[in-house]
Amino acid sequence: MSFFDILSLLGGLAMFLYGMRLMGDSLKENSSGTLKKVMEKVTDNAFKAFGLGIAVTALIQSSTATIVITSGLVGAGILTLRQSLGIIIGANVGTTVTGQIIRLLDLNAEGGTSFLRLFQPSTLAPLALIIGIVLIMTKLFRNSRSIGSIAVGFGILFSGLLNMTSAVAALQKSGVVEQLFSSLGSNPFLGYLIGAGVAFALQSSSATIGILQAFSASGLLTFNAIYSVIVGIYLGDCVTTAIVCSIGANREAKRVGIVNILFNLSETVLVLAVITLIHRIGLLDGLWNATVNSGMIANTNTIFNLACAVCLFPMLRVYEKLSDRIVRKEKEATDPHSELIKALNPVFYTTPALALKSCYDVLLTMFTIARENLERAQGQISEFSEPARDRITAVERQVDRLTDNLSRYLVEMLPHLKSEAHIAILNQYYKVSTEFENLGDRAVNISDIATKLSDNHTGFSETFKKELAVLQGLIQDVLDDAEKAFEERSEPAAAAIEPKVHVVNDLINRMTQNHFTRMSAGECSYLADAVFSNLMAEYKRIAGICSNTGMATLVRIHPELASKEHMFLETLDKNGDARYRNILEQTHTRYFSLLDQVETGQEG
Repeated sequence: MSFFDILSLLGGLAMFLYGMRLMGDSLKENSSGTLKKVMEKVTDNAFKAFGLGIAVTALIQSSTATIVITSGLVGAGILTLRQSLGIIIGANVGTTVTGQIIRLLDLNAEGGTSFLRLFQPSTLAPLALIIGIVLIMTKLFRNSRSIGSIAVGFGILFSGLLNMTSAVAALQKSGVVEQLFSSLGSNPFLGYLIGAGVAFALQSSSATIGILQAFSASGLLTFNAIYSVIVGIYLGDCVTTAIVCSIGANREAKRVGIVNILFNLSETVLVLAVITLIHRIGLLDGLWNATVNSGMIANTNTIFNLACAVCLFPMLRVYEKLSDRIVRKEKEATDPHSELIKALNPVFYTTPALALKSCYDVLLTMFTIARENLERAQGQISEFSEPARDRITAVERQVDRLTDNLSRYLVEMLPHLKSEAHIAILNQYYKVSTEFENLGDRAVNISDIATKLSDNHTGFSETFKKELAVLQGLIQDVLDDAEKAFEERSEPAAAAIEPKVHVVNDLINRMTQNHFTRMSAGECSYLADAVFSNLMAEYKRIAGICSNTGMATLVRIHPELASKEHMFLETLDKNGDARYRNILEQTHTRYFSLLDQVETGQEG
């Protein structure tokens, strides 16, 4: 055994781990939206959840990722802990699929036909690398780059396995492998600790099983030497998962990690106890000292996990109760949006659709409470109340807190995004977060205007109040479109905003003329003049916020508009776009007729 043999082994290990990470990350990046939709539909049927856990883990090649995603969904309130229990057990079974893929190494021994040679790692590795690099460089279709990354990851994974296998063959001659695993056969506890330690260090049970399969190429591994290592891997991997689930998580999310530990502890105890028992009564005599290969290791891992899942499935409610006792209840939060903020969890960075869904929930809440606060502030103009003013200020602080947490989350998420579609969504969310915060500021400013009117014992004329009601109705109409545009990514709603904003400006100009006329006639107090100007400026800003929100939606739907933005809308107006002009004329007719009725005293 030489330094170069060890270097080759470690280099193969590095390639294997990187290939697994690249393949898993690319799969998660491209499937996270689908995973989110599927996982949200999980019912209280634990068997469906179990099947989902297997399927998702087999797809993204990581039980840790599946359980971390599940933990985030539970923490965000999308799933309940009870719904997640089946997913947790399914994830532990699904992770065995990777070992079954790696067992393709055994095909080398079969030598067989040309058809079988296609499935040998020595063929699959270069084939996957060629396909991957062609897809990345040529960009044949929309997700070409991402699918290419998955193929390259697959190729690197198998290249690393081949490297490790050839290095182990050299180590075999030195006797090191034989000494190492013969000692494990006589000391299962040591094997258990080694399996747990390596899995904890690599943060992957699949990778650890893969290394064990590579060592099996030496022909020196026996069943009595590796079964305890496999069982130890379960514990090491679940401890890593529990730690990740606990970072910045709420109580329910932490309980997911605890349930995973409890299940894996039960699994290790059950397997060790049963193996020891049936060995002592002589049922394993033929297998105990038998040499194992990659396929037998994969099968042993799968059988252990499947058998334990079946035996321990009735224990789900017990795990749920134990996790409730282990993770202490937190004090009730005074902030009504604390759970929403906790859902902005960094564990979602590797599954962008889930991270962006949490951002969407925060933004929609921001818009809703800012709009409600705006209505509360408008009520202050006609009937001022100090408690209402204090409430408006308190709600604005909530909007600011949501904005601060969201902005930080979006900035930290950006380096993790690879898909152009995800980056486009993030850009839209960042823009509208500023707009929604500004909407909250408008409520405070209108409340301050009402406070000034109250302090100066000044008021507006009844005619102006009726005109203001017409303007407020139009503003509500525009806000409805802005909300629908963002919430549903509705192009018709987004396109309807700008012509209505045009009418808002025309309406304010007409109201300003009417105000000067009343001032000249002495119908309005001169003290209210400055207040009037400030109030109209606030409504123009509200209309502008809606306009920017609509434009952000249109840019997301049509990315080519990003460099044009409002020039695009101005062009529609100048060129007489039929839809634009139709909305403009209908809105103008509707609200100016209401204003005319106020002026003539004929309002209903």
